[in-house]
Amino acid sequence: MASVQTASMAQIHASSLRAMLVVTGGGTQAIADLLSVPGASRTVLEVVVPYSEAALTEFLGASPRRAVSVETAAALARAAYKRAVDLHATEGPLVGVSCTAALATDRLKRGAHRAHIGISTATGTRVYSCMLTKGARDRQGEERVVSDLLLTVLAQACGLDVTLDGLLLAGERLEEYNVE
Repeated sequence: MASVQTASMAQIHASSLRAMLVVTGGGTQAIADLLSVPGASRTVLEVVVPYSEAALTEFLGASPRRAVSVETAAALARAAYKRAVDLHATEGPLVGVSCTAALATDRLKRGAHRAHIGISTATGTRVYSCMLTKGARDRQGEERVVSDLLLTVLAQACGLDVTLDGLLLAGERLEEYNVE
């Protein structure tokens, strides 16, 4: 199995999966990674970045209880999947992918640095969550990890055999939740 760092974006684009992505801030490097490789138009239907609280509320149709949570990642992934269905009239596998994260910033944060990545298909919604070791990476380092987590989840949804090898630090782990 290869890690997402060595998995080719071209392999993701060569799969038949079509994706709508919604990323609320952290994880946006994954968007650039996907779009920087020829063939992205075969994979990416649309990308939305509802960065402000007002934009997030508008995208979801209601204010989430917490912006960075398993529940919000699931709601975003479901909304992204619905949008993918609306955009893609032909047959084929569709997926809504979301990412909501609390990462290092220019001010002191009391809460944990974390990310929740949602994936929604016709058969259900799953969320992958990771608590990052606070202070172990700068903002760019945390952004890279979260983006690679998102790309790993998307690559696995495409049927690629990728792992998290070397991505997470000791004590960090990716937890998986099936969400109703």
